Amino acid sequence: MAETESTTAATEPHQTQPHERLDDIPAKLNNLALRIWPPSQRTRDAVIQRLVETLSSQSALSKRYGTIPEADASSVAKSIEGEAFSAAGAAFSPDDDGIAILQMYSREISKRMLDTVKSRASAAPASDASSGTEASSGKEISLSPVEEEA
Repeated sequence: MAETESTTAATEPHQTQPHERLDDIPAKLNNLALRIWPPSQRTRDAVIQRLVETLSSQSALSKRYGTIPEADASSVAKSIEGEAFSAAGAAFSPDDDGIAILQMYSREISKRMLDTVKSRASAAPASDASSGTEASSGKEISLSPVEEEA
């Protein structure tokens, strides 16, 4: 019987502690701030990698505007992400929770990616005219200067 009493006495404080902890949760949550801006470097790297994949592989976008060689796509993706990050960061307010800025960041990336592939596709027919390749055929496009023979 003494064992039962000591076991009960030992568990009673544990039974009251969860209730005390539950009472503290609202106060702790009020002090918790969830910030989603700025994204971590790991997240930014994942965005860049996804951009490279989108720009350099077959997709709905590449069917219309063509693909970009992976080497070029990497530098273009870094540029797109960096510009979008800067544009969104300039609009960030410390009082903001970051959701609107994250949406702006996403829109900037999409807009800049579309502008890039459109400009490359419009430049590609002129440079690819000699090879007969059209950007809308889904072929790789590049803005590398074409050397003319004298």
